[in-house]
Amino acid sequence: MTSPFDAPVPIPAPEDRDARPQYVLPLVVRLEKAAPPGRSDALETSARAVLTLLADPRVTEADGEWAEQVAAWEDARIRKVVRRARGGEWRRAGELPGITVTGREAEVRVFPPIPLDGWPKDLAKLQVSGTDLAEAGPVDPAGAGIPVLWLNPELEMSAGKTMAQTGHAAQLAWWRLSDAQRKEWAGAGFALAVRTATPEAWAELVASGLPLVQDAGFTEIAPGSCTVVADHPALRA
Repeated sequence: MTSPFDAPVPIPAPEDRDARPQYVLPLVVRLEKAAPPGRSDALETSARAVLTLLADPRVTEADGEWAEQVAAWEDARIRKVVRRARGGEWRRAGELPGITVTGREAEVRVFPPIPLDGWPKDLAKLQVSGTDLAEAGPVDPAGAGIPVLWLNPELEMSAGKTMAQTGHAAQLAWWRLSDAQRKEWAGAGFALAVRTATPEAWAELVASGLPLVQDAGFTEIAPGSCTVVADHPALRA
């Protein structure tokens, strides 16, 4: 079957996106009090969760269970909201249709897009705030050949906000890749790293033509803020 991702996804103009029905992609990160994940691991896991959903047959096949929802979401603004859960909240979230992706310590569950005012009860009551995370240990340099999602060194964002931003960046990279390149990335388990750029490197990355996330400014940061650059080796060829 031909993949609907064979060609780059056209991105509607902002005024067109705003005029269309608005959807949001829910992500829930597991934050147990005794053992919260490290920040970088949570950021990387959220990005891989978004990619895992985009590559799922329930999305990629024309008659897939989630294909229509994802298409409607991508036609508008690609909003993502990260909420936190622990204990029974996490177990109940796991009973809803979605995909759980694990990192070294992090667990993130991604759900098919929903209307802005259509949150399921067990997700609507989860907290958005309180997702500040510390690193679990030293952060090593990204391995050679690994896609890197570079964070703006001048912005301060909560872990939850940053998880949404890394998800955006991974999605923009996904849209720019060929079908063969997407399959290769999926075969590697969507290997990627999230790192903070130096100020000098950030200026070069913004000017590089690589996928760049500019936030709409609904929460935490000013509209138009550049947050993440997706540096996938295939996009530098």
